[in-house]
Amino acid sequence: MKSLYIFLFALLYGSLSGQYYFPPLAGNAWDTVNPSSLGWCSQKLDTVHKYLEARHSKSFIILHKGKIADEIYMNGFAQDSAWYWASAGKTLAGFLTGMVQEDGLLNVNDKTSDYLGTGWTLEPQAKEDLITIRHQLSMTSGLDYNISDLNCLEDTCLKYLHDAGNHWYYHNAPYRLVQDVLENASGKNMNTLTYQKLGSTIGLAGLWYDYVFYSKARNMARFGLLNLNKGNWAGTTILQDSTYLYDMVHPSQNLNEAYGYLWWLNGQSSYRRPGLDIVFPGFMVPEAPADMYMAAGKNDQRIYVIPSMDLVVVRQGEAAYTSQLALSTFDNELWELLMDVFCQTTALHESEIVDLQVYPNPASGFVNISSSFELKSVQLISLQGEVVKRQKKEFSKLNIQDVAAGVYFLQFETLAGESFQRKLVVK
Repeated sequence: MKSLYIFLFALLYGSLSGQYYFPPLAGNAWDTVNPSSLGWCSQKLDTVHKYLEARHSKSFIILHKGKIADEIYMNGFAQDSAWYWASAGKTLAGFLTGMVQEDGLLNVNDKTSDYLGTGWTLEPQAKEDLITIRHQLSMTSGLDYNISDLNCLEDTCLKYLHDAGNHWYYHNAPYRLVQDVLENASGKNMNTLTYQKLGSTIGLAGLWYDYVFYSKARNMARFGLLNLNKGNWAGTTILQDSTYLYDMVHPSQNLNEAYGYLWWLNGQSSYRRPGLDIVFPGFMVPEAPADMYMAAGKNDQRIYVIPSMDLVVVRQGEAAYTSQLALSTFDNELWELLMDVFCQTTALHESEIVDLQVYPNPASGFVNISSSFELKSVQLISLQGEVVKRQKKEFSKLNIQDVAAGVYFLQFETLAGESFQRKLVVK
């Protein structure tokens, strides 16, 4: 079944580059688009800008199909100012891992010790040998996180707690060692590797220093656009491996559904937060579109990618509130405001309103819909953001006989202009 999803994923996005604009590799030229021409409630952007400035932001960009729809700098920042990506840079290392694998220099199923040497941890050798690059990318190395410094790379800090693949925890050290794996596999340092793979192909400019990437906001936007277009830049394939591209932005394990290969994923039934060994029910960012995935760094460094809306959104700055690793309340607050800009009264999230029922669930053949609302339309949307079914009348029953088994979202639009969503499992 996964191979079918990957095929549809590649088919759906394989020709998107013809729809998107891509800026030149060098210089500051970048086409813009008037938000009003997109049908947005553009007058509400002022509210977004005031919120961002009050929440210590420095740069903010919205791309629509590659063109700049909004760009603002504040709090002493300018277009040429550089800032750190923090853990948002994890996604950059993750993408490079796919490219180095495509070169045949490593495989994500290889033991990490193949590249770091045996004894890189203090684990018994049999336990160390269980750890693969895939476990590093998915935060499931099993290494002990009950230590004072989660960035410590010394073997004395890398101790056994769980067998690899059996526990999820946001542990920074195993990720940082992905960079060491890349350097040893490729024979290049991270700056050289990044320039050769992405600087010369998409114009990405920046600097790795002490495992952290620094760049201007527009370089974050370039990287977001590359991912939005599934590894293709202006018709040139940068990363061809559709399986790896799919795995990057889909659940990489069943311990934290909201985590791919170093990307955070919205639209899942539950999620875990950094620093907490707790599963939270519901969407990670309820106010954001279900298909949104994001590069998330400390103090709210963000690259949001939303395939269903052809959007990339970038934010750099100080912490919106207190310093947090990856996730914070900032995401939901920002997306509530952004959905107003996009003239969406509510986001694609699982509504808490009980007057809308979908049954049976899981379902096959037909699914029944009971609602006290006057509905205008019902859409069945795949996890990749594709509209699989659209119904504009006879809302009490939806025919799903020809829908492939999997997880989908039913999006309901009312005559009053409200939107609600329910998750549906098709058997």
